[in-house]
Amino acid sequence: MATQTHEIKGMRLISHDLLNGFGNIGEGVHLYQDRSGRRILYMAHESAPKDITGVDVTDIANPKVIVQTDLDYPHLRSNSLSIVGDTMLVAYQSQQPGQPGAGMGVYDVSNVEEPRRIGFLDTSGTYSRGCHVLWWVDGPYAHLSTGAADFQPRDQKDDQLYMIVDVSDPTNPREAGRWWLPGAREGDDAPPPQRNPYFDAGHRLHNANVYPERPDRAYCAWIDGGTNILDISDVANPKEISAFNFAPNFPGFTHTAMPLFGRDLMVVTQESVRTGGEDHPKLVWMVDIKDETNPVIISTFPTPDLDDFFSRPGRYGAHNIYENQPGPTCYKSETLIFGTFFNGGLRVYDTSNPFRPEEVAYFVPQIPEGATANGINDVFIDENGILYVVDRLQGGLYILELTI
Repeated sequence: MATQTHEIKGMRLISHDLLNGFGNIGEGVHLYQDRSGRRILYMAHESAPKDITGVDVTDIANPKVIVQTDLDYPHLRSNSLSIVGDTMLVAYQSQQPGQPGAGMGVYDVSNVEEPRRIGFLDTSGTYSRGCHVLWWVDGPYAHLSTGAADFQPRDQKDDQLYMIVDVSDPTNPREAGRWWLPGAREGDDAPPPQRNPYFDAGHRLHNANVYPERPDRAYCAWIDGGTNILDISDVANPKEISAFNFAPNFPGFTHTAMPLFGRDLMVVTQESVRTGGEDHPKLVWMVDIKDETNPVIISTFPTPDLDDFFSRPGRYGAHNIYENQPGPTCYKSETLIFGTFFNGGLRVYDTSNPFRPEEVAYFVPQIPEGATANGINDVFIDENGILYVVDRLQGGLYILELTI
């Protein structure tokens, strides 16, 4: 049955904002603080018509929308963004290959109410839908899951590769290197990758995470292609160090790979993309990377009552995690893992024992009036431990704090 009242443990709901009726937020959430101390949460939208929304969260009990922009084309989605200093990068993906406007936008956000585009990297093309996700936390390089004008996949589902982009001159971003799963590109010597027998979602990149602790490593999630660790010390020529995949025997859609450097561990998520548990299991996995050439799965994270959540409207299963983003407004933990589970809300896990992660808190909101389901999509946590949780369907922004 649908959730009638919110379900909560180990957290307190501080405030909720429906974002002027445009509560469909993607996987791009970041908190920017200007020189006066004003704090703006910028969010990328999962689909048209809106591009980005900025909410003043200086007073977390009274969030206020201060800017909401429109996409250049109705076929675009922004979905992902990152901010370093006064510069914001935004991913643009089209609904179909070959449509215009796809790529990466560069914005000056020093005037928080009027983000100003100062650069653009066009990655559209005959076989390209542009950029789905980007990662940029410091330094001169951004890391994109994107198509490209000169990249022809053997299967259209494999259209997004790993592209490293030099953004040292934000007005003129340019490609610095790329890597894709061998065999995915037309003309490769390697054979085509094996299609997933359950749900063929493609062998394309979803996330490539690179951290200041190891700027020479990219931790990559390749949808049905599993997970790999790349050596990017030479950005023009990335090299694979290791790879592993749960699919098959499990359904695929590997979404995020996040290292825990102090513990030689990596958390890996899959994404649920079907309703009613049709593509179950979509899990969160703990992986030992003490020997990075030989990652070893050591546990999976617990799940709530599956019959309950499968019977609720919408998707249930793993999606994204808070990715320990570096930066002055960002929180970091090597033991607490925060995951978004669509109609299962936000779940918090204590991984002090990595062989047996334990759920210690959760939040499942009431389904907003007029919405078909909850779609809790992403979470950002600030340096004070405040959680900013977003819904991809209609629910907008929830601001919470832990009480554990």
